[in-house]
Amino acid sequence: MALTILVVNGPNLNMLGTRETEVYGHTTLDELIAGVAVHAESRGAVLRHVQSNVEGDLVAAIQAAAAGGEGAADGVVLNAGALTHYSIALHDAIAAVDVPVVETHLSNVYAREDFRHTSAIAGVCAGVVTGFGATSYRLAVDALIDLLGD
Repeated sequence: MALTILVVNGPNLNMLGTRETEVYGHTTLDELIAGVAVHAESRGAVLRHVQSNVEGDLVAAIQAAAAGGEGAADGVVLNAGALTHYSIALHDAIAAVDVPVVETHLSNVYAREDFRHTSAIAGVCAGVVTGFGATSYRLAVDALIDLLGD
């Protein structure tokens, strides 16, 4: 049975392609996810995607990944956007589930503003991939597949 990877994107990532293109590029979120889905399929995994500008929706998606049923996933790639830096709710949701989560960012958050250097979620994630654009997502998918295959 193929692994299911859930990609969860947070606030403002729906604006990719038009928002701060000097930082995030011109690729839209739909284009990014389509490319990551092809990559996941090449590795034998199925990709599902959720994007929301609402913190509670992201928490619910993470909880559903572990709960089984329609929202179930074997692993989660999470780009929480700005919520990365202060969301204790996301931290607690990740800590509460038995599904590995990889924190992911398009830009190198450590080369940006100081407030982006702190992650409220990294400590409960299986790992962090940051700064490689769309490749960050593919690397996160690869890491989950490798981790789950062990």
